[in-house]
Amino acid sequence: MGRHILKREQAITFVKETFATKLKQALNLIPVSSPIVVLDGTGINDDLNGIERPVSFPIKSLQDQRAVVVHSLAKWKRIRLKELELEPEEGILTDMRALRPDEDYSPIHSIYVDQWDWEKSILSGNRNLAYLKETVEKIYQVIFDTEQAVNVQYPHIEPILPETIHFISAEELLQKYPNSTGKERENAIAKEYGAVFIYGIGGSLTNGEPHDGRAADYDDWSTGNEQGYHGLNGDILVWNPILNTAFELSSMGIRVDKKALLTQLEIRNSLDRQKLTFHQMLLNDLLPESIGGGIGQSRICMFMLKLEHIGQVQVSIWDQLKKTELLDKGVELL
Repeated sequence: MGRHILKREQAITFVKETFATKLKQALNLIPVSSPIVVLDGTGINDDLNGIERPVSFPIKSLQDQRAVVVHSLAKWKRIRLKELELEPEEGILTDMRALRPDEDYSPIHSIYVDQWDWEKSILSGNRNLAYLKETVEKIYQVIFDTEQAVNVQYPHIEPILPETIHFISAEELLQKYPNSTGKERENAIAKEYGAVFIYGIGGSLTNGEPHDGRAADYDDWSTGNEQGYHGLNGDILVWNPILNTAFELSSMGIRVDKKALLTQLEIRNSLDRQKLTFHQMLLNDLLPESIGGGIGQSRICMFMLKLEHIGQVQVSIWDQLKKTELLDKGVELL
């Protein structure tokens, strides 16, 4: 049992090193250190859908000022771009670790989150759908090439990804499957194309509902795009035949400018947040225009190694009964 797990750990390391190396080259990213905690009340932590509770604690040496364990580094990275004085088309890559205690357990969800968080400075003229698609295609090429490299290293793991990724707006997807839920629509389109980027996630569609939730203050989901829809953000999904479902590998997008920030805060009835540190920096032209996202490390490893549970590629806390049930099925968690 132990040697079997050790071999899997070596395969996980191979996948992570291969992917990270190729991603740095594809997007011109510089690896940087990143925090596990940030101060509360600054607006820097990722609020996800706005309802998830972060892990928080008082800091004795700061008169019990509270800190929160990050959910992700969506906003911190943009501040870091400014601090490092990076030029347009230069970016950063972090090896992020986060805790999301309100996450519901599933074969693809854990309270422990590990992802490649990346951010790149861009020119204001590149705040458009064409630039977003170009960036997605570069990331997808890295995903595709990593799967090919895994096949060379481990010939018994056969590649399944298509050579290209399909693009569709969340509104077009709704019109294509008007009687389906958001997740059902994702399953249908991912199964049809094998790999898809759904863009325009966060704002309400013509059915009055968003495709999925997004925070108001990092991805731009409200600006009109060249296709006549709204949104300069989205998700990279692939079809996972092991789990028989659409499988999200990355959430990403062009970040809000001042106009989009105020629009989205107003839509979410959160205009009071403009007083926070991060938001003030953006509203006072102290932050660069940027594009960025997170790519799940455990998700990438699951997909590349054709495994069925996230606990097979990361160490986290699991319900003991569930661990026993999985072990009885031959699924051995780390």
